[in-house]
Amino acid sequence: MHPLLILTIAIAVVFVLILRLRINAFIALITAATTVGILSPNIALGDVMPAVAGEFGGVCAAIAIVIALAALIGQCLMESGAADKIVRVFVRALGEKHASLSLLSSGYVLSVPVFFDTVFYLLVPLARAMRVRTGKNYLLFLMAICAGGAVTHSMVPPTPGPLAMAATLDIDLGVMILVGAAIALPMSIVGWLFGILRDRQIEIPLRETQGLTLDQLETLAQRDEAHLPSFALSMLPIVLPVILIASNTLAGALGVEGPIREFTAFAGNPNLALLASAAISLAMLARHRGYTLAQLAKPVEAALASGGLIILITAAGGSFGKMLVQADVGKTIGGMSQEFGVPILLLSFLLGTLLKVAQGSGTVAMITVSAIMAPLLIDTSPGFHAVYVACAIGSGSLVGSWMNDSGFWVYKQMSGLTETEALRTWTPLLAVMGVVGYVVTQIAAILVPLV
Repeated sequence: MHPLLILTIAIAVVFVLILRLRINAFIALITAATTVGILSPNIALGDVMPAVAGEFGGVCAAIAIVIALAALIGQCLMESGAADKIVRVFVRALGEKHASLSLLSSGYVLSVPVFFDTVFYLLVPLARAMRVRTGKNYLLFLMAICAGGAVTHSMVPPTPGPLAMAATLDIDLGVMILVGAAIALPMSIVGWLFGILRDRQIEIPLRETQGLTLDQLETLAQRDEAHLPSFALSMLPIVLPVILIASNTLAGALGVEGPIREFTAFAGNPNLALLASAAISLAMLARHRGYTLAQLAKPVEAALASGGLIILITAAGGSFGKMLVQADVGKTIGGMSQEFGVPILLLSFLLGTLLKVAQGSGTVAMITVSAIMAPLLIDTSPGFHAVYVACAIGSGSLVGSWMNDSGFWVYKQMSGLTETEALRTWTPLLAVMGVVGYVVTQIAAILVPLV
């Protein structure tokens, strides 16, 4: 069977199972991976399930510990009050007059270790409370949170999509963090500027939302800071792994040898870096909430339960992508793109957009497209680092977010917007940031190819 027909059938399986039958994404992706194996002429029927399981295990080895620890760090930041502290410091530093910039900065920083949905849950009450105090700019506050949080969620590990892309495309995690964060910055700024424009064009009233009265929102925004962690301690779990991982990347780039290189390789391993950060986060939670070791078990179990589902979905998506590679899908698309003169970065962006529009999950789009693009990078010499392919895919995964994206509903429900208002604000915001991300990625690949 032709590889493109296999790809079409496999993607149709994902769409039908997830969108029509409402099957869990893990089951849908494993089923799609198995379908690819059955249809591929390169895999014997008896080898299909061992291949699917083997690829699943390979992706787990690369991402499982990091995702589990990142979920734990995020839980601790939320429950200890550290995340709240970070937001308050940004608000004070920039002033209430620039409250939208405070929310932008908070979303940008917090979405690195904390998943976007959780960050939005944390920050939207503050946005609503600011609207109560100022009487204006509610839509700007909402869009500022999204402009900061959505881009780092799509571009910077250890969130699952960027982490899976780094593993699939064999990108050093330090390089992925640094380049992804650098490209995400102009994306956020342009998103914030677009939010200012949209806020002037559309008047959004402040409405009650389920479970959150306006009085409760004001109380949340004005909690006493006396028992919150210090800003330095609050930021440490976020900054420490970045420093450790980047030190290993830098040592490798500079050709450092001997004991120093051995130490950076050990301390800068993503699993150890996140483990150290998790230990600090747990200690901070125990200290500031007065938890005993037994009481710490509850937030740990909650975080690992959440992280476990993400690991299953991410690894299943990775297995699906790897099976597509074995079916020569990547080589076929690469050959066609060269025949029609489609540049690799543009192809990465367009495929990311196509899968996001069709099935809604940015993470699934990033995992699948990175696996499709991986063999192209092996067979061709694009003249720039693979990290730019990952950034182009991540940018594409933002474009086309609508009613099949869970993020759309989180934004709509928590902010009290109607479906039409969400489509007029959330959807174009992410599209603008995605296009800007692709343009910046293309320019960076030309000016700073990193090869």
